[in-house]
Amino acid sequence: MYENCSFLVDVNIAWLRQAEGLLKQTADIVFTSSPAGMAPHRVSSQMRHVLEFYECFLNGLGKGRIDYDSRKRNHILEKSRSAAVETAQRLICELEQARDLPGDCFLSVRMEDSEDEVWLASSFARELQSLASHTIHHFALIAMTLRLHGVSVDPDFGVSPSTLSYRKSKRSLAAEAA
Repeated sequence: MYENCSFLVDVNIAWLRQAEGLLKQTADIVFTSSPAGMAPHRVSSQMRHVLEFYECFLNGLGKGRIDYDSRKRNHILEKSRSAAVETAQRLICELEQARDLPGDCFLSVRMEDSEDEVWLASSFARELQSLASHTIHHFALIAMTLRLHGVSVDPDFGVSPSTLSYRKSKRSLAAEAA
């Protein structure tokens, strides 16, 4: 286990900075509307979901208990890009302050959609890794939604880092064989 998780914190900060940049470049109508035939899929609802997972994580750190189902489902984040940008910026600052927590710091995480309040053992490092995977998954949905709106999206946006590494190694092998 990592003694400190600065690398995983940096990965998550990078995702949030990517979200912030995307939000600043997206038109309001694209942010809040569904592409034709794709309702209810909107960039805004996916982004709100991502940001609220980070909020639940950071809110639970102090108590050592994280409940991702306790999301506020703040509809202002779905209607206002500026509110979403401000939230991403705040979360970046809060993650930076958590940088020195030990990776093996014990956390309890409520099993999602559990009626019986089942709490599972986890750690700071494991939850950071989970947040990174969760974020990239939703970024893929955001990329798809933007493309359906006719917006050009970086081909690497929403693609897992392991997939990007795999593609790079395949290109390197192909170049060597040529």
